[in-house]
Order: sequence, then C-alpha cells, then structure tokens
Amino acid sequence: MTGRTRGTSAGLDRARIAAAAVALVDRDGLDRFGVRRLADDLGVDPMSIYHHIKGKAALLDAISEAVIAEMESGAEEAPDDWEQVARRTAHDYRRMAYRHPRVFPLLATRPQTSPVALAALERLVSAMRQAGLPDQVAADAPMALFSFLNGYLLAVLSGSPGRPAIDATAYPTMVALAPLQAGFGSIAEFDRLLDAVLSGIRDQAVRQATH
Repeated sequence: MTGRTRGTSAGLDRARIAAAAVALVDRDGLDRFGVRRLADDLGVDPMSIYHHIKGKAALLDAISEAVIAEMESGAEEAPDDWEQVARRTAHDYRRMAYRHPRVFPLLATRPQTSPVALAALERLVSAMRQAGLPDQVAADAPMALFSFLNGYLLAVLSGSPGRPAIDATAYPTMVALAPLQAGFGSIAEFDRLLDAVLSGIRDQAVRQATH
C-alpha cells in the first residue's frame, strides 16, 4: 500500500490505535480483525502499531479498555448506595454492549484487568463495604453481577431471540409460563433479572451477617 507512514511521523498513539480498532471491529466483526487491516485503516505500516501496542492480544485488550472507558462518563457523580452503584454499572454496561455488539464478546470472554475495568469494580465493592456488607459478599458480588450481565447480553446480542415450539403435553408448565417470558432483551426483562441478582446479594448479606 502506498502512502503508509512509520513511527512518530504517523501521529499514532495508543488511544488513536484503540479507537480505530474499535471502529474496525464494529464494522467488520472480530473474525475479520487483524493488524494489517487496522494498519490499512490508519494508513500506516503495521510495525508502527506494534511500536505502541505489543501484539494482537494486547490490541484486543486495548479494544476492551476503550469501550469500557465509555462507562466512565459521569463516574464522579456515582451514587454511594451499593445497589444504586450496581444498577448504574449494569445499565451503563448494557448500553455499551448495545453500542458495540461485535466488540462485546471480548468483554465476556477475556479477563478485564485494565484500570478502567478495575475502577468500576472498586466503586461497587467500596460502596458495599461502606454499607457494612460482609467482605465475602462484597468479594463475590462482581462475579455474580457480571456472570449475569455477560451471559444475558451475549444471548441477547447473538441475534437469536426466537424460542422453539415446546410440546405442551410433555412440558405443560413451561408452556404455561411462556407468556411471562415475552419481551426477550427488553429493558423491563433486564431490570427484572437484575432485581433477582441484587436480591440474591442482599439475602446473602443478611444470612452471613446473622451467623
């Protein structure tokens, strides 16, 4: 490709590379993501990218960090109540997932240890400790919350909301409950399931506090 530039003359930095990588995955998907395609989009030599981010795995981490950073807006006004923190985090995470459905599998399948990811967890567990919840409950809460969020959002964003027909004779209770499972992927369903997760955390806190 003609017109490629190298090194600092390309005007590259980690943030610019990550933003371009997010845009590339948003457009073409993870299966087609590669350093050469990213270099083409940036108009640079691939080695210029490696000068700032060392390898494809590090690029994938930079993509994850960039989209998680979108949740940071307004973090300074985050509420103190742990349930409000959890709800705000969950809804911010959902909105981010809907903005970047092709990026989202990275967040659900790779460890998220970037500063922005850890800051979100720190806000949650700090609020739980300040509220007097047992340390074990606070330690378990991120896994409980994000196991729900990742599993649910992966299912919703897979684009397969339809449920197969169920034999009413063999599974009468499932058929009777089916109307209550309408609205797959809706905000009402999301809030209902999130309530169940947070209620479980509350109940666990009460049980541990009384033993």
